[in-house]
Amino acid sequence: MWRHIASNFLTVFIVVLAAAGGLVAWGQAQYSDEGPLAQAICVRVESGSTMSKVSEQLAGQGAISSPQIFRIGADYSDKSGALKAGSFLVPEGASMVQIVDIVTRGGASTCGVAVVLNIGVTTLEMRVRELDPATNRFVSKAEFDPTLGEVPEAYAAVRDQSDVRFSVALAEGVTSWQVVEGLKAAEFLTGEIVAVPAEGSLAPDSYEVRPGADRGALLAQMEAAQVERLAEVWRNRDADIPIATPEEALILASLIEKETGVADERPEVAAVFVNRLRLGMRLQTDPTVIYGITLGQGTLGRGLRRSELDRTTPYNTYRIDGLPPTPIANPGLASLQAAVNPVESDYLFFVADGTGGHAFAVTLAEHNENVARWRVIEAERANP
Repeated sequence: MWRHIASNFLTVFIVVLAAAGGLVAWGQAQYSDEGPLAQAICVRVESGSTMSKVSEQLAGQGAISSPQIFRIGADYSDKSGALKAGSFLVPEGASMVQIVDIVTRGGASTCGVAVVLNIGVTTLEMRVRELDPATNRFVSKAEFDPTLGEVPEAYAAVRDQSDVRFSVALAEGVTSWQVVEGLKAAEFLTGEIVAVPAEGSLAPDSYEVRPGADRGALLAQMEAAQVERLAEVWRNRDADIPIATPEEALILASLIEKETGVADERPEVAAVFVNRLRLGMRLQTDPTVIYGITLGQGTLGRGLRRSELDRTTPYNTYRIDGLPPTPIANPGLASLQAAVNPVESDYLFFVADGTGGHAFAVTLAEHNENVARWRVIEAERANP
């Protein structure tokens, strides 16, 4: 009899053990297999949140099949205490193990709202954008000029949220004065700017910042990036270019930047300037004359007058030989590269062609024909 009872107990024990093993295997599969999400979503983890709260949130958004399994898996992998605040993109079909990694990995938010201060050559604009997880594209929620003092509701509603990402974007060809004025208008930055950095010394790029970041420190970061870029392109320069120093390369790059309407033309524009320098021809470029008038403080807003073209100034390349004394803007990496590695060509002239780009020419006769065509286009646009 006792043998029979022991046998039955052992059988039940084995069945229970097998069931428990099957349950564990099922739970492991649920945790690691593809999840139920039909399309990507944004998950916002509040500061001070818990894995329990996040698991319920994920279940409510249809991202996981079981909050309990999600929490057990996070506990088992020692990640329950590593939860990070922010807004995170959870892709379609993400497994629980992938989601746990996403919300505990840290770093910048990958979803939610982004505020971008765009400092352009002719505009200053703050943009509020929100990621559409279904398309993984940002949708504009507001665009405004921060100097006007009017704050859109879309910005006011999100600017104090801890997971909002802020960045400052410098367009290629902006002047240092424009950058400083733009940073002054950014109310999410702090600190005084002691002086306008040297022209050309700031690297056009997008810079991630935290609310309260110091303006001076951000400018220092931009300057360090430009120093690094210039050093790199100078190391890889064409040894035959008529440029003696990295500083001259920076000046030439700024001229290329201001004369280029189509990005792919930078090497050709560079070739024209380099060919002229080799021959001792004056560069004769309008942007330098304009800089001599404005000193980079805003745009001229009109065409150049004959008297301005005839006046001798350090920046009037119609009247001086060689390069102007300083850069006339902050050139981007592509213009720096073009300045020290122009294409091989015999071009000596260029003029606008009506498409946003330029018509290049080797001879003055060809150039005069291109200029005549451009004058016709100008006249047609003035009298449609």
